[in-house]
Amino acid sequence: MNNSTVNFTSPETFTYSTTQPSGNMDKMNIPLYSIFLLFGLPINSYVLRLIITGKGSKVAQEFFNLNLAICEISYCVNYLLSILASFIWFSHLKTLTSFLVGLAITGRPLFQCLMCVERYLAVVHPVTFLKYKPLRYRVICCTAAWIITLVSCTCCIFTIIPYYIVYLWFFSLQFLLFLSIQLFCLVAVLRALKQSGPGERGRERGEENHMKRRAFHLILITTASMIIIYAPFSISAFVVIVSQHYIKELFYFSFICFSLASFVQPVLYLQRVGKLSCLCSL
Repeated sequence: MNNSTVNFTSPETFTYSTTQPSGNMDKMNIPLYSIFLLFGLPINSYVLRLIITGKGSKVAQEFFNLNLAICEISYCVNYLLSILASFIWFSHLKTLTSFLVGLAITGRPLFQCLMCVERYLAVVHPVTFLKYKPLRYRVICCTAAWIITLVSCTCCIFTIIPYYIVYLWFFSLQFLLFLSIQLFCLVAVLRALKQSGPGERGRERGEENHMKRRAFHLILITTASMIIIYAPFSISAFVVIVSQHYIKELFYFSFICFSLASFVQPVLYLQRVGKLSCLCSL
């Protein structure tokens, strides 16, 4: 294991030196940035196009997915900027990459949590879900989510480089908060799945259980993907906080998990709408 002092500025650009415009370590990350850019941008753009070109009811039903796709597309710009930053030293470029980090550490898990809470309400509190099902309530939730995300992006600008330990705590505590919400929804839906309503007919009970199982599987996959995305970085963050050193191999592994697991939600959507086979045949 190669240990070295802390000289990175963000999970995605942890090998950047804060005193040098570029270096060999920066350019070693270019293949990874390029792969995630070439895969992430098209698949999320495809999801966005499918939702926008769908019927009005489809846009309302997939509104959280729509905002998540926008968040992912915006974050893909960070990969492109990171590639440029490996060759060009420009102070505002570093500021912009720091700003975009907030989309990944707050925007992505926040919209995933909204999707899980929506499924939780649909299964456990169907009356409340029907009350807040109209599009206007989803717009309100997403507006609040974007405000929180932009605040997080602004905080990243002022904490990633000068107060990196503060940023690590900020990132790790967010992960624990979002994970707790998703685990609560997961357990609640699982309990509802094991229970059956009184006086239900066999066919109605089967249809309801099918809906509950779909909600449970979605929350389970979302929670599992979130653990894969954020747990390695959180563990790495605590290592840095305690020892003031980072293990380079651990951060590379964390970065790969962080980027690969971000494809889970768009792939799930494409599979649900029957477009995954079409995409694979292109």
